[in-house]
Amino acid sequence: MIFPTSYVIGVDEVGRGCLYGSVIAAAVVLPLELKEQEWDEIKDSKKISEKKRNRLAEFIKSKALYYGIGESTHEEIDKTNILKASIKAMHRAIDKCYNVVKEHNKEMFESILVDGNYFIPYTNANNEDTIIPYECIIQGDNKHLTIAAASILAKTYRDNMIIEECNANETLKLYDIHKNKGYGTKKHIETVHKLGPIDGHRLSFKPFV
Repeated sequence: MIFPTSYVIGVDEVGRGCLYGSVIAAAVVLPLELKEQEWDEIKDSKKISEKKRNRLAEFIKSKALYYGIGESTHEEIDKTNILKASIKAMHRAIDKCYNVVKEHNKEMFESILVDGNYFIPYTNANNEDTIIPYECIIQGDNKHLTIAAASILAKTYRDNMIIEECNANETLKLYDIHKNKGYGTKKHIETVHKLGPIDGHRLSFKPFV
């Protein structure tokens, strides 16, 4: 795992392939000169158990210089497409970090590391001249600590949001969303065919189109 040697912001998203719910992105800036033994559990969120992810998320938030969460709703996904919505969520997460820098005089991130192979250059809404250099890294959450940390924050945030929605709306449990977190499992798709879509489903996704 590559540790940061300058103030870089790691960005990752979760929920891109789901049939239900928002896509969530996280952006994280970590301090320099980290103690490797304290961070040896940090890796791609998909490779960590739910219990450990929640514990590590709290650790990351306590150690990070700052972080941000961005969301694109299912309506935005259907209106544009999942790629554009995912990048919009990433930009919103970076926006929150940028605003922390300006409001609290934090160290400014010098570049952006993005998990994946596509990104739209980031320009802050309050300063159109601020374009931050970026690099797309395939499987970046397995390579860079800042991206792996972002993947954990995004995953835990989205999972907890889905759980809260299911607790507030028992209908979601008919689709097994409290377990599948919106992904297209066999039970989820079978219930869609039987009962049809509900509010929160991405109607631009199969099996809705």
